[in-house]
Amino acid sequence: MADARQLTFRAGDQRLALAIEDVREVIRMPRITRVPHAPAAMLGLANVRGTVIPVFCAAVLLDSGDSSPTRLVVIAHGDAAEWLGLAVDETGRIAGTAQDRAVRALDVARLARQSMPAAAPQRAPGTDLAPLRAAAQVPATALVAFAIGDQEFALPVDAVVGVAAVPSAIALMPDGDAVVIGSAWVAGDVLPLLCLRALLALPVAPASARRRVVVVTIGAERVGLVVDAVRGIVSVSDDLIDPLPRALQRGAAEARIQAICRLDDGRRLISVLATDRLLRDDVTVTMLAAPQPESEAMTADQDDTTEQFLLLRIGADDFAISLASVEEVAALPARLTRLPGAPAFVQGVMNLRGAAVAVIDQGQRFGTPRAPGARARVIVVRIGDLHAGFVVDAVPGVVRVDASAVGPAPDLGNSETRIFERVVNLVDEQRIVLVISPRELLDRAEQDLLLGLGKRGTKGGP
Repeated sequence: MADARQLTFRAGDQRLALAIEDVREVIRMPRITRVPHAPAAMLGLANVRGTVIPVFCAAVLLDSGDSSPTRLVVIAHGDAAEWLGLAVDETGRIAGTAQDRAVRALDVARLARQSMPAAAPQRAPGTDLAPLRAAAQVPATALVAFAIGDQEFALPVDAVVGVAAVPSAIALMPDGDAVVIGSAWVAGDVLPLLCLRALLALPVAPASARRRVVVVTIGAERVGLVVDAVRGIVSVSDDLIDPLPRALQRGAAEARIQAICRLDDGRRLISVLATDRLLRDDVTVTMLAAPQPESEAMTADQDDTTEQFLLLRIGADDFAISLASVEEVAALPARLTRLPGAPAFVQGVMNLRGAAVAVIDQGQRFGTPRAPGARARVIVVRIGDLHAGFVVDAVPGVVRVDASAVGPAPDLGNSETRIFERVVNLVDEQRIVLVISPRELLDRAEQDLLLGLGKRGTKGGP
């Protein structure tokens, strides 16, 4: 009977081996996405040929001293041939057990299972997505707000594909005017870039370091609008949105504004732009080709084949949350009302247009220190009658991705990590982003609040 072959490797101060039939491939260490609350042996998640797999550090699994992994061994285990990654310092030769009795064979799957806490009850991937969308009480109008100088404007969320930094490489438009800047690679496509300040006939001003590109869909095409800064997402009821007064409907710039949104008792006014009237006729003719039948079909089923996510940053890590559950993104107030007896991660309560919203430091929940110089934002999430504000270091923007780029998160084995329900594969950026479950986020926040307050302050209770 022939001896089984093994792949030898080193992890810390130990030399071990794996059964060669379990090894799918050996690659250089890929980009790793960290998972908060994951076991110490789990480095995070990696995308290997389109499959998201958990990655474990061999040295930590074996308690074999310091390690600097340079190779990832992709292993198939279980009857369903699930994949996992083993990060090792170096790989060696393939040997037969009779030739190399000093090398100990390793059962990686068993060690990985032992490192994981007791498994949490499982849900079928994506089963809660439809009721989540149905239950999310998003007001009638959700807007992406941005600034031009000291004025605020907004576009409907449904018209916004994403928000990105102004690219460094721009192909300038020959003989272009102040409106047409040129073309650039933005959000996975070559887009025309337009200066919104010039389009709205506002005075010329120095370029802001916080400039962003708001990618919008106009007709069957995408266009990048350069703005001075992005303020975030606001969701408002219809009674706070007034049509533009007739006396102001004079010039072309005013015609591009369809309504005025009143916030903070009228102290904050946002001009809501009309997407279908945003471009001048001459710009439309020269930059937007007539829709082809294929483009029209693609636009017609876009809602079924794509999904929008809000990206949020905590420390050095980026996460995502379904835009359907986000009520608003606001600046962190300078002062919050403290809650006596609340857990340390509850910073206090903020007043959001007359409603008291508990503010939770999500970085502290994830065990991640605040990024130096971060301009904190509060993401207000609501599902049904549950709502809370979660402090994050930054909100990079909104992305719309194909449904094929979204998949279930691997089983991470404990209730703490169940908050991450899916992953988004951002192919153009060669990274994956964990998607936070809004329902889990709110349920966990409510449970922790009640526990920390000794069950005082329950809804409607003393």
